[in-house]
This record gives sequence, structure tokens and C-alpha cells, in this order.
Amino acid sequence: MHYIQRELRLSPYRRGFHLITQDVIRALPELTMVQQGLLHVFIKHSSASLTINENADPTVRGDFERFFNRAVPENEPYYQHTDEGPDDMPAHLKASLLGSSVTVPVTAGRLNLGTWQGIYLGEHRDHASGRSLVLTLHGS
Repeated sequence: MHYIQRELRLSPYRRGFHLITQDVIRALPELTMVQQGLLHVFIKHSSASLTINENADPTVRGDFERFFNRAVPENEPYYQHTDEGPDDMPAHLKASLLGSSVTVPVTAGRLNLGTWQGIYLGEHRDHASGRSLVLTLHGS
């Protein structure tokens, strides 16, 4: 069993949901050598998230953003953590709802995602800097 771990720094994205599958694949050329294994992707931030969902129709990503903005609105009077702006506490809540990592099976040198699946970055801040991911690939 071999392990490879590296950090991937993503360029800043605007608020919303963004496919980052190809960024992850490009960062791990060793992926092609793994016949059977797992890729774990972890985001080192508490105001952005990772999830796996529809990779073909971009309207799905817009629907995700609209849903989460209604489910977790800004400027709620009960928020106490407001020093970093009205989008900060909602960003933390959205990140907790979606999660900070995804794990994907690797088969024959490729991510074994479904036909219409991709890895999303959920960027929940209006003016975020780039995000850092820890990629851990293990397999044989």
C-alpha cells in the first residue's frame, strides 16, 4: 500500500459552487498508477466546503447556491459571530452542513465517480482568498 499526500492551493473562486474535479486530478499525476485505492480530499477552511454532486448541468450549482442562501440566510439577529461580515457566520454553518472532506474510490488509475458526478468546492464567502486542500491518495 502506497500513500501520497500533497497540498493543493486553489485560486480564489467567487461565492457559489464550483467543480474542482480536474484541479484535483491534475495535482495528482500518481493517480494513474493506482489500480485500487481511495482519494481523500480535505479543505483546510471553516467557511468553505466540499461535496460530490451533478457535474454536467451548471444550473444545479446555481440551485445549490440559492437553496443554501435561503436555508442559512445572512443578518439573522441571533448570530453573535459577526465581526467578519454578514456572510461569515452563514459560511461557517453552510460548511458544517456540507462537510470538510470527500472520499472517492480509485479504480484502474481513475476516480471512480458516477457518470454525472464531480467534486464541488462550496465557496460560501463573498471575498474569499484561495482555498487549500489536502489530497491523500492511498492504494496499490
